[in-house]
Amino acid sequence: MKSHDPADQKGALAKVARRLFWWMPPEDALRDEMRFLAQVMALGTWDDVAASQAVYPVEVWKSALRKAPAGVIDPRSWIFWHVRLGMMPVPPMPSRHLA
Repeated sequence: MKSHDPADQKGALAKVARRLFWWMPPEDALRDEMRFLAQVMALGTWDDVAASQAVYPVEVWKSALRKAPAGVIDPRSWIFWHVRLGMMPVPPMPSRHLA
């Protein structure tokens, strides 16, 4: 059963952040919602996705996908999340531009 208690949701997100952003404190990872959700889309488990979907509305997920940094989301996840969020047609993946 999904918890609607904000404290439980915050704890669940901190657990996700600790696992997906092992190199920084979870509170730092959660400050950047767009980057956090991009990491969930790329590396998250279904439990990570469920915990995040309980907190962030679909429009925030869509925004995170549109603003995903180059190199964070793999091609398979890029296509999956565009289809899942109804963002068709799937655009080209973000790319890094080296000077």
